[in-house]
Amino acid sequence: MEDLFEDDDSLQPPPPPHPAAPSVIGREAARQPLADKLRPSSFDDFLGQEKLVGPGAPLRRLIESDRIPSMILWGPPGSGKTTLAMLIARATESDFITLSAVGAGVKDVRAVVESAKQNRQYARRTILFVDEIHRFNKAQQDAFLPHVESGLITLMGATTENPSFSVISPLLSRSRVFVLGALAPGHLRRLLERGVELLNRGLGEGRTISVGAEALDAIAGLCDGDARRALGMLEIAADVVAADLPPGGEAALTREIIRDTVQRHLLYDRSGEEHYNLISALHKTIRSSDPHGALYWCERMLVAGEDPRYLLRRLVRIATEDVGLADPNAVQHGIACLRAFEAVGQPEGDLFVTQLAVYLALAPKSNALYKASKDVRAEIERSGTLPVPMHLRNAPTGLMKELGYGDGYTYDHDSEEGFVAKQGLPDKLAGKRFYRPGRAGYEGEARERLEGLDRKRAALRDPSKGKGRCG
Repeated sequence: MEDLFEDDDSLQPPPPPHPAAPSVIGREAARQPLADKLRPSSFDDFLGQEKLVGPGAPLRRLIESDRIPSMILWGPPGSGKTTLAMLIARATESDFITLSAVGAGVKDVRAVVESAKQNRQYARRTILFVDEIHRFNKAQQDAFLPHVESGLITLMGATTENPSFSVISPLLSRSRVFVLGALAPGHLRRLLERGVELLNRGLGEGRTISVGAEALDAIAGLCDGDARRALGMLEIAADVVAADLPPGGEAALTREIIRDTVQRHLLYDRSGEEHYNLISALHKTIRSSDPHGALYWCERMLVAGEDPRYLLRRLVRIATEDVGLADPNAVQHGIACLRAFEAVGQPEGDLFVTQLAVYLALAPKSNALYKASKDVRAEIERSGTLPVPMHLRNAPTGLMKELGYGDGYTYDHDSEEGFVAKQGLPDKLAGKRFYRPGRAGYEGEARERLEGLDRKRAALRDPSKGKGRCG
């Protein structure tokens, strides 16, 4: 295990500071973020996640009985993962050790393992909490496996990333995944009310800040269910209105002040799960011919900072996968929007992205080409490299002609109708149909043309069957 972690002293946490004077300690406490000051000390004060830790809930029962399994706590920022871990630490009789995957190094891991071995000698269990476990690479996660499997360590990881992608499968199979959701507006309002009460206690000299329901709703609406962000917004806005507040004075924190002081930050990660959730929503709303949904998800990604070129490339793919020959101009329109964006750039060029999204949403739809491509590939996988029929082979040399290459081939343009009914597939696949056009848009015309060509082939191969139907 010692070779699996980089031994970098620069990643170690700094040594504890020298004892400070009381006045300095007071100033440090004053700078403690409101979110840390408000961390609950019991499950009765924990807001949200009732399905996990409410009275009688599965995880709550495991914690109260001190039968905690290895687990992954997966949820968005500010959903209570770290707070939940702290509550578990208080409730368990085990030795609870915390590490952050951001700064942990080899010495930290060695120390945890050695401590766990010593605890085992005294029949004491060791729980290791790893914050942001997705930041550990595969080799580092592998190093935990034997100790988790042997029961030396009960691992508790917290992550904002989908553990299906960010945690290795062997470790995931040995852990239970508990999913935490973003906090509901009601929970956020209760949390903010606690924050207002705590802030007022700290103002001193009779100063008071009042926060109405509209202001609380404004913060709850801007923080995307993130408790830490909500309290941070409250603290910033309160600092603004309290800056010039005289002793005994009172100030109101209004919705307008909230809007002017803080900004919305959309939850988005261009390489994480939310990225794939949003592009999936965009693709599926276009497929279902919903221009309103397509506009919304497209703009959501643009506002959050997605690369417009990525969106344009995906939309061009949609133009052939879901529109196909129902609108042959769709791909051409997509390439035109991509080139236009390259010429104009941002922010003006963003409009080409939304234009293409709406165009594709309103276009007639067909996945006939997409299905045909998949069917052909599946057939190739099944039947392998079937030989090319002789009449379709090229015969550039005398030897190849002697061997029969090109025998029976008829040049279509030399025929009276400019069309012959020669077999175009390998012999074992003769008569197979892959492309089945739909009836929407241009594919309706393509369908009629293909049916007409099939009738001509039948007539040319057996004139009695095609008599009177060769037009």
